[in-house]
Amino acid sequence: MVKKVSIVFQAIIFHTSYRLNTYMCMSINDTYTAEIKVMNTFFIYTGFPGDLHVIVGYKLLGDNKLRITMKAKALNKATPVNLVNHAYWNLGGHNSGDILSEEIQIFASHYTPVDSQLIPTGEIVTVKGTPYDFLKPNTIGSKINKLTNGYDINYALDGSGNDKLKKVAIVRDKKSGRMMEILTNQPGVQFYTSNTLYQKGKGGFVYEPYAALCLETQGFPDSVNHPNFPSQIVNPGTYYKHQMLIKFSNF
Repeated sequence: MVKKVSIVFQAIIFHTSYRLNTYMCMSINDTYTAEIKVMNTFFIYTGFPGDLHVIVGYKLLGDNKLRITMKAKALNKATPVNLVNHAYWNLGGHNSGDILSEEIQIFASHYTPVDSQLIPTGEIVTVKGTPYDFLKPNTIGSKINKLTNGYDINYALDGSGNDKLKKVAIVRDKKSGRMMEILTNQPGVQFYTSNTLYQKGKGGFVYEPYAALCLETQGFPDSVNHPNFPSQIVNPGTYYKHQMLIKFSNF
């Protein structure tokens, strides 16, 4: 039984629609639920048209499952919303070295190419014959040398077009025997391999490039400028809801 704990802190939230200066309250109750409520969503840096009320909830489900739910309500004007969770994962442990030997399978037959500034071009192209093809499990390092700066790309997930949870990716670390599976109701996922990371972390250990991976389920980046991308516009009176389910196991 986990006793109820309350933590109050200040933070800045980053996502593709806003940079918000927020005041947040986190509580953990005895049902193993943690919820972050955005208390002030009106300080907008980048000139997006509308204000939002945003709630992010974290809940442990059964053994080794984490559910993340991100909700947003447009308060006054139609506005783009694309909230993401930017967790870094290394299944071997935070100080185990790089993730290049970890095996990944991404359930996406297509991806959205980017220009030199990492802005999507508007194309949706097949992964076949490219270093982005992880339809079958393969180590992350198997094709990374074919890229200039590692992986930082949005995949168009198979089975999109409805609000049901679908498989995003499975990651396995053979050294530790740990496995992670991610599901979402969003149309895309950003696969990132910490290409420019250099940060002192837990116990003073220095995290360098490829020390972890990110799998950020999301709407397609820059969708407001590409009519062929799924829309991320939320109108007043309607809600945005983003769900992630992360499962951990051994194999």
